[in-house]
Amino acid sequence: MLYIIAQWLHFEGLTNLIRYQSFRSGAALLTALVIGLIIGPRFINMLRMRQGKGQPIRADGPQSHLAKRGTPTMGGLMIVIALSIALLLWMDLNSRYVWACLVVTLGFGLIGFLDDYDKVTKYAHKGVPAKLRLLGEFVVAGIAVWLVAGETNLYLPVLSNVYLPLGPFYYLFAAFVIVGAGNAVNLTDGLDGLAIMPVIIAAGTFAIIAYLAGRADYAHYLGIPHVPRAGELAIFCAAVMGSGLAFLWFNAPPAAVFMGDTGSLALGGTLGVIAVSIHHEIVLAIVGGLFVMEAVSVIVQVLVYKRTGRRVFRMAPIHHHFEQLGWQESTVVIRFWIVSIVLALLGLATLKVR
Repeated sequence: MLYIIAQWLHFEGLTNLIRYQSFRSGAALLTALVIGLIIGPRFINMLRMRQGKGQPIRADGPQSHLAKRGTPTMGGLMIVIALSIALLLWMDLNSRYVWACLVVTLGFGLIGFLDDYDKVTKYAHKGVPAKLRLLGEFVVAGIAVWLVAGETNLYLPVLSNVYLPLGPFYYLFAAFVIVGAGNAVNLTDGLDGLAIMPVIIAAGTFAIIAYLAGRADYAHYLGIPHVPRAGELAIFCAAVMGSGLAFLWFNAPPAAVFMGDTGSLALGGTLGVIAVSIHHEIVLAIVGGLFVMEAVSVIVQVLVYKRTGRRVFRMAPIHHHFEQLGWQESTVVIRFWIVSIVLALLGLATLKVR
């Protein structure tokens, strides 16, 4: 938007500067960060006054979590607001990638908000029925896939320009990636700072990949699919990083606010649609391997318990398992951050291995 304004006002110097995606990426990160830090304190106070008891805490969960009663949730609204403003200022609004990502961010954020609102008002763990929530997520994801999907090939990492032609099945697969990413991040969001930092790391990784995929020369050299104008997504990723850092300022232990489903679904879905847009869906499973691990731990726990009556983990998702083993919450969080960094490096390594 600022690029259009600069052109209209004939500010040639500013127009030339804004034309650079690297400049706009840095500006979007700082804009989202500053907005998040400014609105944070008053926003948290507003949530605390309106919610009263805050987010419901599981009585059967780790006993240390009972001290968190009264902490407000829906902090994801701060992330979505800061992110959206930064994007509207610094991204090219003529890009279909902008609108596809916004559809998922706002759509998933709305679904998560309704879920959080139901939990807070009823002070219960059950929010919107799971089937209804999933239906809404697939509808939103389907719209986004329709906006960004061009070719219907699934590219394999490590191998140069090797892909599986999925045809019409690609649309279902892509929607599943977006929905799966949203719910995987949602399951990871169980400890102070646990989900947001891996999201920031993954967003930074995909900012690099999106920029490279948007450049024909770099894409050809690395043997990755070239997606014209995909470099705009680097700006989106930067805005995610900025809004995420601002939220982490308030979510650092002991958390003053939880992001809730509002934030976790929005951020996870955003990572999913970015990966689909640049045809790096499998790389997302590597970079976001922590989220995959959390989701798989829940699936395994449920399936095995239903069949045998036994538990594979002391508690699922797996971060609670380590808490039950005696790890301090901060130890789990920091070690999981380290795992996220290693996985991000592995994801980037797939580019050059080709």
